[in-house]
Amino acid sequence: MSDAFIANGHIIDPANNIDELGDLVIADGRIAQINAKKKISKPATTDVYDATGLIVTPGLIDMHVHLREPGFEHKETIATGTAAAAAGGFTSVACMANTLPVIDTPEKIEQIYDIAAETAATNVFPFGSITKNLAGNELTDMRGMRSAGAVGFSDDGVTVMNTARMRDALALSAELGFPIMVHCEDHNLNAGAVMNLGETSRKLGLIGSPNAAEDIIVARDIMLAEMTGGHLHVLHVSTAGAVELVRQGKSRGVHVTAEACPHHWILTDTEVEKQGTNAKMHPPLRTQTDIDAVIEGLCDGTIDAIATDHAPHAPSEKAEGMLNAPNGIIGSETCLPLVFTHLVEPGHLTLIEAIAKMTSIPANILGIDRGTLSSGAVGDVTTIDVDSVKQVDVTKSRSKSQNTPFDGWELKGWQTLTLREGRKI
Repeated sequence: MSDAFIANGHIIDPANNIDELGDLVIADGRIAQINAKKKISKPATTDVYDATGLIVTPGLIDMHVHLREPGFEHKETIATGTAAAAAGGFTSVACMANTLPVIDTPEKIEQIYDIAAETAATNVFPFGSITKNLAGNELTDMRGMRSAGAVGFSDDGVTVMNTARMRDALALSAELGFPIMVHCEDHNLNAGAVMNLGETSRKLGLIGSPNAAEDIIVARDIMLAEMTGGHLHVLHVSTAGAVELVRQGKSRGVHVTAEACPHHWILTDTEVEKQGTNAKMHPPLRTQTDIDAVIEGLCDGTIDAIATDHAPHAPSEKAEGMLNAPNGIIGSETCLPLVFTHLVEPGHLTLIEAIAKMTSIPANILGIDRGTLSSGAVGDVTTIDVDSVKQVDVTKSRSKSQNTPFDGWELKGWQTLTLREGRKI
């Protein structure tokens, strides 16, 4: 923990509806003073940061990352993954359970916290898996993992195809008050698929996954959440149908939230022909119609949060070709400028709306005490230069991996400072 004085910034704190110029004081790692009306006298023994011309926000929260440790340290570690997150303005990340071994016991939740305490740049909040070893058959000890600090449960990477098990998981969610984070793809429809089913897949002669594979599971899980009263969170929404299903669920009062990732509201499946495996992910890149629907969902609140699905893979793995390469791209360091360049600048979201989807809203979904600059809150802060224009250079990434389709893109609106409990990270 540390003390800090951030002067002359444009403070945006959606949780408190603050959007004004002012100063911020962090003392003993917590927000001590925030004044958007007049200057604050600088405390004597603090680190001073001049935020003139910068946006000052609560530390950004990425509610969907893959840190790979334990078991896949050649792809990423908690140390390197959180270093990349910090460089992208994130002070908190929630990591998925598909490690080796899978995070499916209370002891493994505790192990993630122990490693993070020693090596992580950011706060790390682990998910436990819904089913043992991600096998989809037997529920894990969710009560025990919740007590150990799991912020939610997910078999991300695979869908829980057993409907009864998903019902049981959502019933526990209703009882204990945690989110069930679902990867929605019907594996009977996307077997062997390496991209979206459409003109490009047919042109390239590749097996494609139809939109229905996602839509069917989203519809099923919304109905199960409605039946049980559980909290369903739909990960990485990619189809127009899924957006509309979530919208309808919300209108009926179902406890359903959703997130979208930059690649699903920027890139179409034609990118596969240009980028190869750096455009391979599940759910896959879709069409412009789907992109337009995802953006509309972000604008009208159907899609609550913005996440990265940061999914590092070693270059040798991504070089194995479309049929064999693993799914996913890195995203921690490019998310913020992609949001500003492709959502805020075109006028889809205001800056305060975009920041809310990366701070207070994910904090509320996860139930963590972050995402606000309220007096007494943890002093996690990000500053942003909305006028900064830089070119993405993946060779300078803090991640161990370089699998991104955005290398070389010129983007606007970059992080300039990340503070965790008042300490520069």
